[in-house]
Amino acid sequence: MSAPIRLDGKVAIVTGAGRSLGRAYALALADAGAAVVVNDVDPETAAQTVADIEAAGGRATAVVAPVGPTETADALVAAAVGEFGRLDVLVANAGVLRDRVLWKMGDDDFDLVIETHLRGTFTCGRAAATRLREQGTGGRIILIGSPAGQFGSFGQTNYAAAKAGLVAMARTWSLELARAGITANAVIPTALSPMTATIPAYTQVYEDYVAGADIPTEYRRDHALGTPEDVASLIVWLASDAAADVTGQAIGIGGDRLTLYSHPAVLRTLDEDGGWSPDQIDEAWHADLAAHAQHSGPQD
Repeated sequence: MSAPIRLDGKVAIVTGAGRSLGRAYALALADAGAAVVVNDVDPETAAQTVADIEAAGGRATAVVAPVGPTETADALVAAAVGEFGRLDVLVANAGVLRDRVLWKMGDDDFDLVIETHLRGTFTCGRAAATRLREQGTGGRIILIGSPAGQFGSFGQTNYAAAKAGLVAMARTWSLELARAGITANAVIPTALSPMTATIPAYTQVYEDYVAGADIPTEYRRDHALGTPEDVASLIVWLASDAAADVTGQAIGIGGDRLTLYSHPAVLRTLDEDGGWSPDQIDEAWHADLAAHAQHSGPQD
C-alpha cells in the first residue's frame, strides 16, 4: 500500500469553517498535518473549530470576518503568515443561501449571495495567489462549487450563477497560475448539511442524520449524498503533493460516489454560406440541432 496522504508543514485557510462542510474540511486538513486558519462570521463556532483542532494535537487560529471585502482576504493571508510562517492552501468555502424564484428575488437576496460566494472567492483567491507567487513554492486553491452551478437549480438564480462562476474562476486561474506551480480546482460536494436540509426530498434524511442515524445506502449510492467528512477526503487529496498535476478540474464527491465533470464542449456546428436567416435557423434547428439539445437540471 502507498503511504497515507499527509500535509505536514503546510498551512491552509478555510473560509466558512465554523460549521458543517467547512468545519469538516478544516478538521481533516489539520488531521493530515496542516496548520489551519479558520474563518467564520460566528466567533463561537470558529473558536470551537480551533479548539477541536488543538485538542487533537493540531495547530489553528481563527479570523472572524465575512468574506467578500478585500480586507478580510488580506487578514486571512496575514494570519497564515503571521501565525504559521507561510501559506500553501486556500479552501474557499464560505457561502449563504437566499432562495427565491426569479420574480420574487430581491436585489438584497441576489447581492448577498454574489458578494459572499463569488466576490468572496475572488478576493480570497487574489490574496492567496499573490502570496503563493511571492513564496515561489507552488500552492493549492480549492473552490467549492455545487450541482446547482453545473445544472441549474429552481429558485436559485443567485446561488447557481455564483457557483457556475466559481468553476469558471478555477479554470481561468489554472491557466494563469500554472507557471507558478499553483493548482486551481473546483470541488462539487453533495453532502447532508443545513443547506441540503432546505431541499424537501432530503429534509427527513438530514434530520435523521443529525439525530444519529446512518445515511441509507440508497442515498449514498443513488443520490451521492453522504457526510461532510466524505467530502473532506477530496479536499485533503487536492491540497497534497499527490495532486500536484491536477488543475482546472471540477470534481464531485458525495456519499460513495466520485465524479469528474466535463468542461463545456461544442455539441454540433452547421455552416451556411453568407450567414443565417431566421427561417434557415428554424429549419436547421428542427432538422438537426434539436436532436442534440440538452435539458436543464440534474441528469440521470
